[in-house]
Amino acid sequence: MSFGQSVTATKIELLKYKRSRQVATMVQKILDDKRKVLLKNIEEMITEASKARGGIWDPLQDVYQSVNEAYLSLGTSTIESVAESAPAVMEVNVKVKRVVDVKIPILAVTEKDTKSMPYGLSDTNSSVDRAAKQIKEILPQICNAAEYENSIFSLAKALEKTQKLLNALENVIIPQYQQRIKFILSTLEEREREEFAKLKKVKATMEKRK
Repeated sequence: MSFGQSVTATKIELLKYKRSRQVATMVQKILDDKRKVLLKNIEEMITEASKARGGIWDPLQDVYQSVNEAYLSLGTSTIESVAESAPAVMEVNVKVKRVVDVKIPILAVTEKDTKSMPYGLSDTNSSVDRAAKQIKEILPQICNAAEYENSIFSLAKALEKTQKLLNALENVIIPQYQQRIKFILSTLEEREREEFAKLKKVKATMEKRK
């Protein structure tokens, strides 16, 4: 019987493979529990991501409309100049949490303390003000949706890796250990039968001599 390597049919080897099979079975159980938890988290996040995405489409349409009106009324160069000169009034801070040993980024949007408009009023109009206000309002929702999307991607990668390890254990490693144990047991049993037969033969010979 070939296992990719020679198998020594001894009781020590039998004990070694039995222990290895026991450890592999324990790891299989741990990985299966991890797979279930990952699946549950992915399903929950898919639901939340769907809600988050659904809540930003209409506000985004309003933002696009306001920005388009600003471009049409003020021109591309003016809008780009305002965008380049305006200081940042929103900050996105990233923290990390762990879900089943998977690093998940958490995005937190904060507004800087500013009492004045981040751009001059003389060169803009109401469409720019409206677009800026709408973007500030929707940015936390966009970050929330992005957070769920990234979390789903990270968890899915971990799930794929976990499933591959499970498949290797279930279809290759554990069956291989079982085959080796079976081979050693059958070989040891055959040896015992041979030894028993030899002993019987020796006993019979001695009795004849008597």
